[in-house]
Amino acid sequence: MKISLFQGILFGIFGIGALIGLFVFATYTNTNSSSTNVIGTVVIWGTLPSAGMEATLAVAAQADQTMKGVSYVQVDPAKLPTDLATAIATGNAPDLILASQEQLQALAKFITPVPFAMLSSSTFANAFVEEGGIFTVPGGAGYYGIPFLVDPLVLFSNRSILSSAGIARPPATWEALTGLVPGIAVLTPSKQITRGLIALGTYSNVRNARGILSSLFLQQGIPVSAYSASGNLVADFGVGGGSDRSNGPAVVSFYTQFADPSKVSYTWNASLPDSQQAFLSGDLALYLGYASEARYLRSANPNLDFIVSPLPQPATATVKSAYGLIYAFLAPRGAKNPAGAYQAAVLLTNSAEQIAAASATGLAPATLTQLATAPADPIAAVAYAEALYAEGWLSPVPASTDAVFSSMIGNVISGRSNPESALSSAQSSMSSLLQK
Repeated sequence: MKISLFQGILFGIFGIGALIGLFVFATYTNTNSSSTNVIGTVVIWGTLPSAGMEATLAVAAQADQTMKGVSYVQVDPAKLPTDLATAIATGNAPDLILASQEQLQALAKFITPVPFAMLSSSTFANAFVEEGGIFTVPGGAGYYGIPFLVDPLVLFSNRSILSSAGIARPPATWEALTGLVPGIAVLTPSKQITRGLIALGTYSNVRNARGILSSLFLQQGIPVSAYSASGNLVADFGVGGGSDRSNGPAVVSFYTQFADPSKVSYTWNASLPDSQQAFLSGDLALYLGYASEARYLRSANPNLDFIVSPLPQPATATVKSAYGLIYAFLAPRGAKNPAGAYQAAVLLTNSAEQIAAASATGLAPATLTQLATAPADPIAAVAYAEALYAEGWLSPVPASTDAVFSSMIGNVISGRSNPESALSSAQSSMSSLLQK
């Protein structure tokens, strides 16, 4: 079995007693390692689609016979915290959880961290993408999980629409994107939209609105959530006394302008269908989605000629940023085979397994070694590049985050609140959710 740099630095020598349920890492040499480590039966509960993960585990089992007992069960992200709590209470906990940072806050109390004494911060930083740091346990207690895959937000473009308008390349900046509205959007005299440039401005019918707004905040240096001086996780939307950044209202104004009929940038409204479906039907020139959606879009409409490019950036940005879902293996309390589970998690960061997982799921590897070489596939190349500068934030469960963001956007486009007051109210609501 070929051993990755990460594995060469960190090999699971699995503890017992007080350390049961924790990684114990130490340097080792690659000497018949697969024959001396028996993984056994390992059950992984995960929020990624089962087809991709089962294909990944099949490749892993071919490379290392000890992985044959590792299986995967797809679970509903919305039900995962409750189902896991029940499973732990009844003695039926899985051996690993595979989930993104959007589930971390709800799952943290059920997870056994890997302490810094076993996995140093320098080793972690040298092995994984920067966004992996979001799994750091506050207070110096270690890491909640081992990063596995990244799904960054990207820009999908209808090549036929852009070409017909004389546009050779998708916009690289938000400013350039906004300038395309008059030449692409088709409106009736009564302001009905028959073809839109991009779905922005509303919330319920904008697929991935949570990730889009998060990207806009993060690109302005607004963390969305952060630990206060007292150690509490609070919302930071770049407004009021919660931050020294005051450009949060500008983010909301930028987003909502696309649904304002009085603006030249008007190209979307709440009466239109779901943005993904509008893009599939050819009624939307640009669509903001996760890299993993490319395969679905291609299968749902084989005649749709689209390309994938990086998420637009502010014209004045000196560093790039894009919201990404980063998936990691987490060790739940009550696992029946914690030692085998940890070995399986580490082996899945190996080069062959990372490449197989990325290929099977349409996501990007979370290991820096694999991201160093761009793949030939143009869509994967964009995902790999963005994974290096992807960011995230610790949030409540997605449904709660959506409720706060949706209310904020709805209050602005309806005229009930101005951007600053809507943002201030949303920040307060999000802080309350984060501290529950």
